[in-house]
Order: sequence, then structure tokens, then C-alpha cells
Amino acid sequence: MAASVRAGYFGPFGGRFVAETLVPALEELEAAARDVMTTSPFQERFHALLRDYVGRPTPLGHAERLRAAIDSSGERLGALLLKREDLCHTGAHKINNALGQVLLAKEMGKTRIIAETGAGQHGVATATACAVLGLPCEVYMGELDVARQAPNVSRMKLLGARVIPVSSGSRTLKDAMNEAMRDWVTNVAHTYYCVGSAAGPHPYPSLVRDLQSVIGNEAKQQSMRALGRLPDAVVACVGGGSNAIGAFAPFIDDASVALFGVEAAGEGVATGKHAATITAGRIGVLHGSKSYLLCDDDGQIIEPHSISAGLDYPGVGPQHAELARSGRATYVSATDDEALAAVREVASLEGIIIALETAHAFAALRGVVDRLVKAGRKRSAVVVCVSGRGDKDLATLIDRLGLGGVS
Repeated sequence: MAASVRAGYFGPFGGRFVAETLVPALEELEAAARDVMTTSPFQERFHALLRDYVGRPTPLGHAERLRAAIDSSGERLGALLLKREDLCHTGAHKINNALGQVLLAKEMGKTRIIAETGAGQHGVATATACAVLGLPCEVYMGELDVARQAPNVSRMKLLGARVIPVSSGSRTLKDAMNEAMRDWVTNVAHTYYCVGSAAGPHPYPSLVRDLQSVIGNEAKQQSMRALGRLPDAVVACVGGGSNAIGAFAPFIDDASVALFGVEAAGEGVATGKHAATITAGRIGVLHGSKSYLLCDDDGQIIEPHSISAGLDYPGVGPQHAELARSGRATYVSATDDEALAAVREVASLEGIIIALETAHAFAALRGVVDRLVKAGRKRSAVVVCVSGRGDKDLATLIDRLGLGGVS
């Protein structure tokens, strides 16, 4: 794994750009991640929860019908394997991180958990972790996301969490994160902020990566069993980037494995209505870390757009920024319409209804295969991270794909 020159940095990206009041809390968290998370009792409890509660390891299985649709000859794409994070308890990868952080918060003596959420999956995961570990939970969520992710709002409430709608700004993930950080500044002594993505001030990007690396570690071992070798490429959707960095991290030092992150191109990058931060952003500071952002010449945030609430974010985790800068990973994008088409294709060919976030990774698959072939890699084996299931998106899918009524 690429090492940072300075603690909390990935190349020039990362750091800790926060109000002075938060520095002691971040230092406390850094020490706990170093001194508590690494102990045998913590690791045993965490991995027992992942095994017995979350249902890990998640399967890595062949998607033969989808592979044949992409390449019927098998000369370009030899194997397509799906890492099924949608089969985790709560329906997405977010539970891996939430359980680890809430368990750590409890060890630190914190008595209240707050979180932010876009698609609602991190909110559900945090509410779930708080329920099973016995801590109160409050989740900030933009009003727009509350409306388009109503099933997850209901799930959070049923799990005992308080959902706090955010009416400022674009009323999406960025604004929910702003409000969560304001809350944390005010209540830092007893409150733990459970960050959902591999973004934010140090040590959150590293902490979330380490907790989500269970995805890539399992995929690596499973690929050896399924293929007898490592895959040629790993593909994952990227908003803030937690599922992708979890899938990528264990492969970073394996130069033979290409890494592809897929951002949300919204209505098209050229339209300006997108969330393709690495593809079309510039360097700046947001939510406590330096990374690529969607901002204007004055450094003001440009509101992102994506059909997927979980990718509707104007920043990206700093390690992704460094992987892009160094060329170790390639970042491409897919539009709303391409993601919708991918949902339909995966459902009809593989019987899996994927989340709109996840659909962006599938939408880019043909382009990924083209790139691999141009690089001389024929009959490639590609692993796709199925980051979440799509039942939360049914209202959007019914509307956009015309699924209402009987025909």
C-alpha cells in the first residue's frame, strides 16, 4: 500500500483542516485507531460481528450471462466476478465501516453517535450498529435525499435512530456532512462522529479504508481460489469512495491488477450537471481534507448532480485523489442514463437488482474491457464490487424506467 510522506497525507492530499476545537477529538481518535483497534480483543469482537452478524465473507461469484453479453466470444473478457456486498446485513458495504467505528466509539467511552448519509445506506448501517451495540444514534440527511430515499429513512427510524433533515445548500450529502460536523464541534466531549466515506480529516480516510479493506482482502483470497491467480482488474463506483478504496487497497501493491473507479457523470460531464470530481474537478479543501473538488475559480463549491444519492458529492477521498494523480488507478465516469440501463441489464441477466450507485460500475464495464484489450490484456478476469442492493431505489427506477402498472 502506498505510504504517506506525512501522517494523514496521501502524496499532497489529505491532512486535517478543521476548527481548533476538533483537533483534540481527532487526535484521540487517531490514538484509539492505533492503540485499540489493533488489539486482539477488538479484532476478535469486530471479526465475530462481521462473521456472525453481517454475514461475511460475502461471495465472489461468476456472472456468466452478463459476461457473455459484454463479450460473447470470451476472447476479450474471460471472466466476470461479482463481489457481493449487497448480501451484507443492511444491504451494502457500509455496515463494515459502521460496526467498526461504533465499536471503537464504545471502547472510547463515547455515549452518542452522529452520522451523515446520502443514499441512506450509511445511515441505516450506523443505526444498525448503534442498535446492536446499545448507543443512541442521530443521522443528518439532506431533504432531497430524505425524499428520494424514503425506504431507508423508515428503516433508520425503525432501528431507533433520529433522522435530521438538512434544508441548506443543495439539501444532499455535502450539506448533511456540513451539519454533522457543526454538531460534532458543539458536542465533541461525549459525541462520536461516524463518517461514512473515505473522506474527511485525518484519520478518517485511513480508518474507513482499513475497515472496508475486508472487501478487497476477501476478494483477493477468493480470486485465487476461483481463478488460480489475481484478477486483471477491479472495478468499483466512486463518490466519496469507501467501497472502492476497500476493494482497491489490498491490490495497490499488485502492479498486475488494474484499478478502475467509476464516478457519476450525471447528465454528462460537459453539461456541468455531474459529480465526476476526479474527472472534472480541481484541488481544494472540503470537510477537513485536501482533495479534488467540484469548485469554481474562487474555490466555491459547485453543486454536484447524480441520480444516485450516494454519489451526489462534490469531493472524493484523498487516497483516491493520489491514486489518480500517480496513475495507479484510472477514474472514468458513467451518466444517469447509462446507470439506469445497467440496472436493467444486470437485473434481467443475473437476477440482481443493484443500487444506482453500484450501477455506475457496471455501466463502465465495456469501456474497462476496451482499455484492457488495448493494453494487451485479452481474456481478462474482472472483479466488480457490487456495493449495494437496489430496493432503496425502486421509486426512482419505477419513475425513470417506466415500471409502473401491469403489461
